Amino acid sequence: MPRPIAAPVRDYRARVDRLRSNYAQLDVAAPVRLAKKTSNLFRTRDTAVQALDVSEFTGVLHVDRRQRTADVLGMTTYEDLVDATLLHGLMPLVVPQLRTITLGGAVTGLGIESSSFRAGCPHESVLEMDLLTGDGAVVTARPDNEHSELFYGFPNSYGSLGYALRLRIELEPVQPFVELRHDRFDDLAMFIENMAEVSRTATLDGQKVDFVDGVVFGRHEMYLITGRFVDEARYVSDYTGDRIFYKSIQNRRVDYLTVYDYLWRWDTDWFWCSKALGVQNPSVRRLIPKRYLRSDTYWRIVNAARRRHLPDRIADLKREPHSEPIIQDVEIPSDNTAAFLDYFLDDIGITPVWLCPLIQRDPTVSWELYRLDPATVYINVGFWASKQLPSGEADGYYNRRIEAKVTELGGRKSLYSSAYYDEEEFWQLYNGPVYDVLKKTYDPDGRFPNLYDKTVGRR
Repeated sequence: MPRPIAAPVRDYRARVDRLRSNYAQLDVAAPVRLAKKTSNLFRTRDTAVQALDVSEFTGVLHVDRRQRTADVLGMTTYEDLVDATLLHGLMPLVVPQLRTITLGGAVTGLGIESSSFRAGCPHESVLEMDLLTGDGAVVTARPDNEHSELFYGFPNSYGSLGYALRLRIELEPVQPFVELRHDRFDDLAMFIENMAEVSRTATLDGQKVDFVDGVVFGRHEMYLITGRFVDEARYVSDYTGDRIFYKSIQNRRVDYLTVYDYLWRWDTDWFWCSKALGVQNPSVRRLIPKRYLRSDTYWRIVNAARRRHLPDRIADLKREPHSEPIIQDVEIPSDNTAAFLDYFLDDIGITPVWLCPLIQRDPTVSWELYRLDPATVYINVGFWASKQLPSGEADGYYNRRIEAKVTELGGRKSLYSSAYYDEEEFWQLYNGPVYDVLKKTYDPDGRFPNLYDKTVGRR
């Protein structure tokens, strides 16, 4: 069930004034990034840059039940946002899988979830944003005002053009439960064909579908997962304790979750990544309080180990090759997704793999730094693991191969994790000419690291 929520924020303008004053006091010659308590980035960052404290920009300003909108501060986590909106029988149109992803982070980056086949990405349900830009101004960007170019260029800018302080977003009504159906396939091409068709029609066997995603467990075992809102449930499953959601997919054709537990079904075990930390061992799991079975707990552990280079140290002690983290989400046109998976299973060999269809919500607009073909169903392919490097190969060996294959198949990758593109290819993929104009307009002194430096150079 949703947790008790904090009182609505009342002093937004005073917070903006304090932030602008603090920003003005920072050294103009040194790069700036946000100081945040939570993160879902999986790339190292330059600790020498200045950190701007934005801790005051957490909370929900207002939920308008009649208009189905919410005004939300940019550093608000989706966990807090969902708690606030469900009290009104509403939810954001897209709720990314992990509780501590922030609304501003999902918009300046790229969030996705099982409603994305009908609602696109989180930025597609934003109505307006207040943004702190590099020149120290706070501007309101909307599709129809003088900052419309920034509105359409902000997604996939990763804070290199500005930071979202307040966002007004659309909401949609929910029903109490989600009925899940898991259909098994043993052929990649047929699996993807069915996922794309369900996404185009929003129906399966004549019934309306509200959610679509899927899991590949192996070359001959994959599941199309569809969900629909329902008012009643024959039973309700609980995957927040001893039971593990992704394992249920293989064992249950039909399942029921509360809408709240559905939204966070992947968070408890970080999809399946908790297995690497031993948390899925029943004897270990019984000893862990439920409040710690969540993605941010695992992220802190993994991030601390990576900062201390513990995986490499352990490999050295065992006299084994180092391993390369292969943590990526990529969008591939559905016509080419089976070919990508065929390559991936042969060349990389990591399973399980998460799949989530994506269709741009409004075919008439262009999100400039992450252009998609509005007529195409894309399939997000997510994989998060490590693999031993071949003898003599350095970090980036596998990820570069994946990047090349994604580009070859007409896809694109999210930039929350390590990227290895050379600068020319990067700007070809992520619309360098438009980005350059926006950067010169809203951050003329380069106070924020540019998109390439931030995501590839890791500043």
